Amino acid sequence: MSLQNKIIVITAPSGSGKTSITRHLMQVFPLLAFSISAATRNARGIEKDGVDYYFISEADFKQKILHNEFAEWEMVYEGKYYGTLKSELQRIWDAHRIPVLDIDVKGAIHVKQQYPESSLTLFIEPPSVGELKKRLESRGTETPESLSARINKAAYEISFKDQFDKLIVNEDLQKACKDATEIVQQFIEQ
Repeated sequence: MSLQNKIIVITAPSGSGKTSITRHLMQVFPLLAFSISAATRNARGIEKDGVDYYFISEADFKQKILHNEFAEWEMVYEGKYYGTLKSELQRIWDAHRIPVLDIDVKGAIHVKQQYPESSLTLFIEPPSVGELKKRLESRGTETPESLSARINKAAYEISFKDQFDKLIVNEDLQKACKDATEIVQQFIEQ
């Protein structure tokens, strides 16, 4: 398989360490390029269009859906859409690199369905839902209601873990990063 159409998808419930593992892989493998998602929400703080997200209007997003321009997309909250543009994947392939998608579980399943032969899907699982709750609480960013919603969503997302190529239980971040590195190394060398 050539690099031309390989894709690495990393997914996990919120608080499982997905972003930390993704950052680690990006540092270890210069061949990887982070795939920038499209979003209909406004930029927050210092976020920049074309760097953090492609910020587009809801109407433009829906137009792109109609024209089949997404590898995956989802309405995460009412009126708030997120997705991976096929043109973004092509931009990375044209640079002779492998796109890395850090996306939610549903989106990851959609990408795997569209690119079954050329994608590697990694599911990062917390050691337990109780540990996940502790991690989310320690962030100090959740209300009791949002924490409960995130825990319920996480339990639901974990139920899909068997649909992914590789499962990494993130009990120890250093070990999880090492496991992810070995898996990605094998995928790149295929």
